[in-house]
Amino acid sequence: MFLPIFSLLMPLAVLLTALLFIARPGRRPGHLPRVAEAATLVALGIAGANLLQLFAAGSLSLAMANGLVLLRLDAISATMAVLVAFVGWVVVRYSRTYLDGEAREGAFHGWMLVALAAVLTLVQAGSMVVLIAAFVAVGLVMRQLLLFYSERPEARRAAAKFTLVWGAGDVALILAALLLVSAFGTLNVAALNEAAAGGLPIVAQIAVALLVLSAAFKTACFPLHGWLTEVMEAPTPVSALLHAGIINAGGVLLIVTSGLVEASPGAMAALVLLGGFTALFGSAVMLTQSAVKTALAWSTVAQMGFMLLQCGLGLWPLALLHIVAHSIYKAHAFLASGCAVQAVVQVRLPGAIAVPNLRAVGRSFALALLLYAVVALGFGWAVGPKSAQSLALGAILIFGVAYLVAQGLADAAPRALTLRTARASLGAAVAYFFFQTLAKLLWGPHLPAAPVPGPLEWAMIVLAVASFGLVAVAQALFPLWAHHPATAGLRVHIANGLYLNALLDRAIGGLKTGKSN
Repeated sequence: MFLPIFSLLMPLAVLLTALLFIARPGRRPGHLPRVAEAATLVALGIAGANLLQLFAAGSLSLAMANGLVLLRLDAISATMAVLVAFVGWVVVRYSRTYLDGEAREGAFHGWMLVALAAVLTLVQAGSMVVLIAAFVAVGLVMRQLLLFYSERPEARRAAAKFTLVWGAGDVALILAALLLVSAFGTLNVAALNEAAAGGLPIVAQIAVALLVLSAAFKTACFPLHGWLTEVMEAPTPVSALLHAGIINAGGVLLIVTSGLVEASPGAMAALVLLGGFTALFGSAVMLTQSAVKTALAWSTVAQMGFMLLQCGLGLWPLALLHIVAHSIYKAHAFLASGCAVQAVVQVRLPGAIAVPNLRAVGRSFALALLLYAVVALGFGWAVGPKSAQSLALGAILIFGVAYLVAQGLADAAPRALTLRTARASLGAAVAYFFFQTLAKLLWGPHLPAAPVPGPLEWAMIVLAVASFGLVAVAQALFPLWAHHPATAGLRVHIANGLYLNALLDRAIGGLKTGKSN
């Protein structure tokens, strides 16, 4: 079977195409942008063919003579390869027009292809050695892309922050690999996951803590999220490319090493706490932003936090589904942000908005949770019982729908709005369990099952549900106290991300970066 060779050829073909731009780094490099687009399209075709065959063939690997596993080929890596190749193809195609006429147009296309080659290697890595090499390569290339407009002080600041945080994640990952090879005598990812089933010695537990720390750095997790909110200083295609396996690379790392991570209850609890807080923090700041791309960046901070929460709950197939869905949606959102601004300008302002009172909010949450419970029972009868973690995550998602239902149950709301919000709640509940079942069928055989909750796990579940529920109720009631003087001050503080980004600026010297020649 030629799947391992084809999987190796994917990043190599893209990388070799990138080398063509060395001779044409300047403005309008002839037909090379179309060649770049063709290379990514070929990679997408190979990745798609691999995915279809691997669902039937199971897992494969490509190893060197000394036993070092280069690539891990299973349904998970093939899915990520398709995602990276697809988003990469779209972004490269978009860049042909967006960068047309730029002084360093050819260099930009070349660096984009190198980044895609590195990420394609990352998502298929079969050993910690290849994984680390791919992470380092991604960091180096992303720095070049963030410095495309190197004359801008803000761009240099964003690149400096990214390099600092991403490099710290690399260091943590290297230390974790050294500890793992000392504990288990191998750096093969599959072998490490299997060895974790027998328990983790203290050295391996420290290694897993470092893996979680590395993932947190690479997903722009609180409090080192500042660089992500400043990527708009780079061309828009860079913002979209981030979602082709770069900003979510920390999630990929956790999923790839899920056997190790799940063997450490402390690591799982840390993911729940850190991921849940980042999701709530990012969502709150996002709602205060007026610039489209800045709001999208804060949305990504929140989404990455939620993905870490899913990993901490042991819902690995759902975390992978989240990565796939969020990557496609957010890459499109960045590329279409200009059109969105024009569309909003042309929209006629609505009339008065129905403001729900405390009673309407209570009824809305009760109705949303009732519909959710009915759907959960239906799916439980049809496809089997659900884990406590998956039910808790579904309840958190339904809290968001309950906010819409509250608008429909306000006294001033028309009947049509009430019916529409009720349908939205029902649709969200059905969609959640449908896609959960689909994700489990596709990727569940390759990932650990959610752990049976013990006292610590139950505490994390209750804390997560209660935290998101309280925030959802506060958001639904916000119109009742939005005009209070204290609210205006609170909004300013939240809009500035509680000034954590400013503290990071001071730590790296702020705007005092050297001027480019």
